[in-house]
Amino acid sequence: MTKNNRFPHLLRAFFYEWLAEQRNASIHTVRSYRDAWRLFLRFVAQRSGKKVAMITLIDLTAGEVIAFLGHAEHERGGTIGTRNCRLAAIRSFFNFVATRDPGLIAQCVEILNIPIKRGPVSEPCYLDPIEVTAILAQPDRSTLEGMRDHALLSLLYNSGARIQEALDLCPDAIRFESPSCVRLTGKGRKERICPLWPETVMLLKKLLERQPRAPDQQLFVNRYGEPLSASGVRFKLAAYVRAAAETTPTLRDKHVTPHAFRHATAVHLISAGIDVTVIRSWLGHVSLDTTNHYARANLETKRKALEQVSAPETPGHQPSWKRDASVLAWLDTL
Repeated sequence: MTKNNRFPHLLRAFFYEWLAEQRNASIHTVRSYRDAWRLFLRFVAQRSGKKVAMITLIDLTAGEVIAFLGHAEHERGGTIGTRNCRLAAIRSFFNFVATRDPGLIAQCVEILNIPIKRGPVSEPCYLDPIEVTAILAQPDRSTLEGMRDHALLSLLYNSGARIQEALDLCPDAIRFESPSCVRLTGKGRKERICPLWPETVMLLKKLLERQPRAPDQQLFVNRYGEPLSASGVRFKLAAYVRAAAETTPTLRDKHVTPHAFRHATAVHLISAGIDVTVIRSWLGHVSLDTTNHYARANLETKRKALEQVSAPETPGHQPSWKRDASVLAWLDTL
């Protein structure tokens, strides 16, 4: 870092002062932005032939950002959503720089004007009740690992929690006495309370009996006692889905992730006739538009709605305007 290179100072201030202190961003947001900038700086360094430590703000042009986004999407095989997340991290930094150094506003505006890329909006992948049952039957509950996986997947389906919300869960956030519930902390540190089935409470109790955790320790851990990662859950779930597909063939055509349990919760609540405002609170959605997306995806609800609409009747005789020859003759005279 040279005296004329302000970039390292600004980047440090962005993470420590802006994100952590002023914005009070969650650790997940900070890590996501950190990973985006780590990839971006390595990409720019490789293209410019410089070391990362020698990169300046002048090197971080809008052209470099666009090239990096293309690299992230096409060469690294990322999705459009991942591409947009990388762009959000970069734009957030240059929005911060514009307030600190007005002389760089022109460069910042060019980067801030890079648009978010639109992608296809597909229907959410959700699981039918029989598919959920098939997957939950796969973990070997005689082992600690199988007991943990079964309890985690059951919690995901019961509460509709995002995977990270479930993995951050500590025993002191669970009410085991009736009425049983769990307190989840979601996006933007918003808390919500979700009821728990007695079966889910029993699974969590048995897991804690076999693997005790302090009230403020994360409940779901790996074999080394470290908090379980989302990638680890996805890996285990993929194995369970493959095994469940042997008896439930419909699973072979579905891309099942931990988030699919959240989709299943929403769709099944809608099928049960629960009001969407209740489901929005249950899942922690900011907008009803997000919740309504599940209503559109629920094929069973559509089928029931169709059954309530009678099919158009096919007339067994000619309509009156065809039977009345005098009317036709009159029309011919016009």
